[in-house]
Amino acid sequence: MTDLLLRNVHRAGRPVDVRIAGGVVAEFTEPGALSGDGIDGQGGYLLPGLVDAHVHMQQWAANRRRISLAAAKSAAQAVELVRGSPDEWVFGANFVDGLWPDAPHKDLLEAALPGRKVALFSADLHTLWLSPAALKEVALDHPTGVLVEAECMAVTARLPAGDPDAWVLAAADAAAARGVTKIVDYELADTIADWQRRLAIRTPSVRVAGVIAKHLLETAIARGHRTGAVVPDSGGLLSVGPYKLFVDGSLNTRTAYCHDPYEGDGHGMVVVPPAELVPLMRRAWAHGIVPAVHAIGDHANQIALDAFEAVGCPGRIEHAQLVSPADLPRFAQLGVIASVQPAHAPDDRDVADRHWAGRTDRAFPYQSLLAAGATLEIGSDAPVSPLDPWDGIASAVTRTDDDRAAWHPEQRIPVEVALAAAAGGRASVEVGDVADLLVAERDPARGELRDMPVVLTMVEGRITHG
Repeated sequence: MTDLLLRNVHRAGRPVDVRIAGGVVAEFTEPGALSGDGIDGQGGYLLPGLVDAHVHMQQWAANRRRISLAAAKSAAQAVELVRGSPDEWVFGANFVDGLWPDAPHKDLLEAALPGRKVALFSADLHTLWLSPAALKEVALDHPTGVLVEAECMAVTARLPAGDPDAWVLAAADAAAARGVTKIVDYELADTIADWQRRLAIRTPSVRVAGVIAKHLLETAIARGHRTGAVVPDSGGLLSVGPYKLFVDGSLNTRTAYCHDPYEGDGHGMVVVPPAELVPLMRRAWAHGIVPAVHAIGDHANQIALDAFEAVGCPGRIEHAQLVSPADLPRFAQLGVIASVQPAHAPDDRDVADRHWAGRTDRAFPYQSLLAAGATLEIGSDAPVSPLDPWDGIASAVTRTDDDRAAWHPEQRIPVEVALAAAAGGRASVEVGDVADLLVAERDPARGELRDMPVVLTMVEGRITHG
């Protein structure tokens, strides 16, 4: 923990100096009232440190080194974008095939890169497109090479990952440069063990809550893990997160589970049915582990809320992208946090308009959830969206990320609400707060949000950026 003097910042509309002692905000004073050396905040705006409430950290770290396929308007265009790669393994990311006129297939990759190992990830991480050579490498015989949902995620874990620890620590540094002081790591791996190993390499630039994957529940119970508990010998930087379960898939893959059918393509997919979901949640909660349930479609959200009601525990629904009006008040009634990713709304608006036609007034329904009393927490779901909370804050406030008009502007939320939702619920910096802080160059209430420059970031008074 660090003692320091932060000078020349704005708080609550006036300039102040901030004294930090023992890693805690100790005092606000008039500028220059305290003697001694200090750090210059450059007239910036003092804010609580940002918390990315949903990150797949190892995948985000790898994604930063993959070929972007976001511009591909077809499977054929995606293939052209990777054709010239000289790498032994060709990795691409961020394709969105929900609007493509053609279908991805392993034969397209083989024709363009014969004998090459190619792995292309969809933007939502629910689809993995592999070449024949890549399929052979993971010992999988597949008719199309296009893997979705559980099969996609199982094979993803078996692909080569480069130098994951170094890449992850570098990605944490980049997150700190955007004002992030904590992430919740939803990687489907042993996140606690992975981060203990990284802590032995060097101190990370962010705090981490490591989520418990579905298949590791009994391991977590045997270790005595409880959600919110700090992991010993981690310097307070590593804690136990919630227990992740899936009800359904995703919108782009048309596996989000909905009451109304997709055009000619069923209602989506139930990944973990209620008969399995409720006992798993009950088992976790009996050992102090809070469930975090992935639900995107409106029927999936109903199933998740029904499960929380049956178990009688608090928890989180991750994504909540399409919610029936009758289910909106249940979030508050049941003590279930809506963990949302507002950057997905402008990203997915065209796919939603096509596949959720007639229902998009209740898609990404942030204002409706707030009006019903729900607690919102904002994350990125990186690498689905960049690990940059300002991107999510801006999307929540504006409902657009290009020159088009706001998409369903009635679902916009005020900037001060979005900031608090992206800071773990902290709306301001007060005496006695742990000094997880950032200094923004501009006043968020008046300036452009998405490209907000960050002057300084600190975790418990330790400078992590600036």
